[in-house]
Amino acid sequence: MIDFLPPALFLLAGALLTPLTRGHLRTAVILAAPLATLWAIWLVPDGVVSTFTFIDYQIEPVEGSAVRRLFATIFAIMSFGGGLYAFRHAKTAELAAAQAYAAGAVGVCFSGDLISMFVWWELMAIFSTVVVWCGGTSDSQAAGIRYAIMHLLGGIILKVGIDGIAVQTGSVDMQPMLATNFATWMVLIGILINAAAPPVSAWLADAYPEASPTGSVFLSAFTTKTAVLALILLFPGEPVLIGVGLFMVMYGILYALLENDARRILAYSIVNQVGFMVCGIGIGTQLALNGAAAHAFAHIIYKALLFMSAGVVVYRTGKSKCTDLGGLFRTMPLTTICGIIGALAISGFPLTSGFTTKTMISQAAAYEGLAVVYMLLAAASAGVFLHAGIKFPWFVFFQKDSGLRPKDAPWNMAAAMVIFSAICLLIGIFPNTFYQLLPYTVKYTAYSAAKVVFYLQLLLFSGLAFFLLLPLMQRTLTISLDTDWLWRVLFNRVARWCTAIIISVQTKLGQLTDKLLAALKLGAQARFSDNPHSARAGVFARAWSIGTTALWIAILLTAYVLVYVL
Repeated sequence: MIDFLPPALFLLAGALLTPLTRGHLRTAVILAAPLATLWAIWLVPDGVVSTFTFIDYQIEPVEGSAVRRLFATIFAIMSFGGGLYAFRHAKTAELAAAQAYAAGAVGVCFSGDLISMFVWWELMAIFSTVVVWCGGTSDSQAAGIRYAIMHLLGGIILKVGIDGIAVQTGSVDMQPMLATNFATWMVLIGILINAAAPPVSAWLADAYPEASPTGSVFLSAFTTKTAVLALILLFPGEPVLIGVGLFMVMYGILYALLENDARRILAYSIVNQVGFMVCGIGIGTQLALNGAAAHAFAHIIYKALLFMSAGVVVYRTGKSKCTDLGGLFRTMPLTTICGIIGALAISGFPLTSGFTTKTMISQAAAYEGLAVVYMLLAAASAGVFLHAGIKFPWFVFFQKDSGLRPKDAPWNMAAAMVIFSAICLLIGIFPNTFYQLLPYTVKYTAYSAAKVVFYLQLLLFSGLAFFLLLPLMQRTLTISLDTDWLWRVLFNRVARWCTAIIISVQTKLGQLTDKLLAALKLGAQARFSDNPHSARAGVFARAWSIGTTALWIAILLTAYVLVYVL
């Protein structure tokens, strides 16, 4: 009966038990929950396996398929590796939130309807925000608020689209569609917000580097790749995604090259790498979709590995800016080697996972006669080697001697990095074994002499360009703003301008009120200064005769009676 339950429930149970346990028992919960989830994932058969009715809609909380299992598998592996990396150093709240965050991602994988998907989707948004807040600094608190606002906005847009589809079709099944009307466009936009597609990508580089060294590892894995799976299931072959993907690829490279902060470099690199996947989904052939899914799997591993190596540096030195680092290879050899393996994998270097997955997307573009797309993706591979393959390890571990002599990674962090490094190499060396997990049966030869020579030339010449232009690559103590300029600069200036106007108006009103009260006070003093019953007193303050008083009383009573009768 276990195949009828969402596998994500095991991770949710782990999230609930983590705060209630201590010591080795808590460690066992953190590591056992992902393994139990992985076991449950591979018990789910193809097709819909559980249903129930909700307000006349058929809800399918568990639906299995090859692509769903592939993504759920890597999410479970990531949860295990992240837990191993973090369990000795992260806060209890962060560990619990990270498991619930991973549960949301696994829940989306097996959702057979849009309502179930939306529930798990919002669960991810809530607990990923908690992970950001666990950074424990004022910057992480502010970044978490901005992150939550953006994802709540994306959730609202997605929900509007889901409601529109439900009204139009009477069904909430997850099935391929094209962006042809308002409802489907809203769903697509809501998903692209989670995919960090520009111009709504600033939340990623804003929030991920502000999390703790362990929190950044979890954040790098789930949100954007869950969006990739949603695009594969709902919008395969959507032409607009080709342009969106190419824009993401170039956008991420540009900002990563401008960055000084090591973790912000890796954050913008996520935008770049997800762009490859989005472009493959837009191409929409079986080879392209295989490439998008395979690249998402590989990307989660090598990106987590890069964030792990950067996290060890931050944990040991307290610094993340490239201008403050350098020469760390002397005392951190294991972290350096693992960081280099991750850098080579993300660059698509032969014998690493990136080469055997990323090239599938480029080859699919070539088979479809999309020559411009193929050339842009090939050029982007060189750009990735510049910012992630060389810039990150060079400035962090080599370049100048910063004088820092930190210890290497603690044993649990080292173990997680070694495991993920091994996966990067195994997928690169034995790709055909990995290809058997992909959703479609497509014959693809990862290694050919021409392809290897072409990519080696491309990467080596880009490396030569990096060192020839090294003076231009030196970064300064600056922050590169993209669309977050709106709230970091424009909204801030508008708020200060409005505040200044309000204060000025309040000051003027205060001065006017003070003058009016002073005038009234002087007038009252002038009337009552000597004799309150003098001729200068007001009409109701004068001394009246008994007869006059009686007359006024009679008039007022007569008026009251008339008003009452009428």
